[in-house]
Amino acid sequence: MQKIDSHQHFWKYDPQTYSWIPDEMSVIRKDFTPKDFKLLLSQNGISGCIAVQADQSEAETEKLLKIAEQHDFVKGVVGWIDLNSPDVEERLKHYSKNSFLKGIRHTVWDENGEFMIAPEFQRGLSLLAGKGLTYDILAFDYQLGSAVEMVQAFPRQKFVLDHMGKPQISGKPDKRWTRHIEQLAESPNVWCKISGLVTETPDSRWKSIDFSPFLEVVTEAFGVDRLMFGSDWPVCLSAANYNEVVEVVEKFFSGYTKEDRERIFGKNASEFYNLK
Repeated sequence: MQKIDSHQHFWKYDPQTYSWIPDEMSVIRKDFTPKDFKLLLSQNGISGCIAVQADQSEAETEKLLKIAEQHDFVKGVVGWIDLNSPDVEERLKHYSKNSFLKGIRHTVWDENGEFMIAPEFQRGLSLLAGKGLTYDILAFDYQLGSAVEMVQAFPRQKFVLDHMGKPQISGKPDKRWTRHIEQLAESPNVWCKISGLVTETPDSRWKSIDFSPFLEVVTEAFGVDRLMFGSDWPVCLSAANYNEVVEVVEKFFSGYTKEDRERIFGKNASEFYNLK
C-alpha cells in the first residue's frame, strides 16, 4: 500500500507573505524545503504527499508545481488561483494542463465564511469539476455553516474539509461544530482530512486522548471511506514533531482493520486526488 500524507506545505519564509504566523508559532518562521520533508516521510514509512498552498498567489502555485515535477514523492498539488477573478476560466484552463495540479484552495485568514456563498466565488467554484479539480475547504469552526451551504449547492464538486473544520480541542466537542460536521458528511461528495489538530489545543499542550472525542465525531459522520490523514507539516511543528502527529492518528485507529487503516493513510487520498 502507498501511504500518503494528504496535507503539508513548503515555503521560503518572509515576514510579509507569512504574516499569519503568530509569535507563539515563531518556530516555523523559517524555510521548509522538500529535502527537509523527504527524510521525515521515509522515517515514517510514507511514500508520498500532497503539497498544499499557504499563500494566495499564482507564484506559489507555480513553485509547488515545479517542486512536484522535480520530486517524485510529491504526488500532487493543491494550488491557488483567484476564483473571484473575471478571467478565472482562462487561468483554470492554463493550470489544469499540468497533471500535478489536483485541486484548488482559498485561504481564510482575516475573512469571514460568507465568501464561500458569494456569487462571484461560486461562479469560479462551478468551473472546477469540469476541469477534474477538487476543492479543499479551509474554514474555522464558526465558518462551517457557510461551508455546508456551499457543498450543498455543488453536488458534482469533490470537496475535502481541511483540519476537521478546526475545532477547539478542549474538553468535549462543541455541539455546533458536531452538527456542522454531520451536515457536511451528509453530502457524499465531501471528504475530511484528519489534520491540523495539535495546533488547535490550548497552549499547544496535549495528550493523544484529548483528540479521541473529535476523531469519534468525524469517523461516525464520514466513515473510514472518506477520511484521510494529513500532517499539516510544518505548521504542526509549533505543537508536535512529525512522528507524534502520525502516532496520534495511528493510535486512534489501531483497533480498526488493516483495510480501514490503509484507506485512511493513503487509499482515500489517492482516490480523492486521482493520484497515479
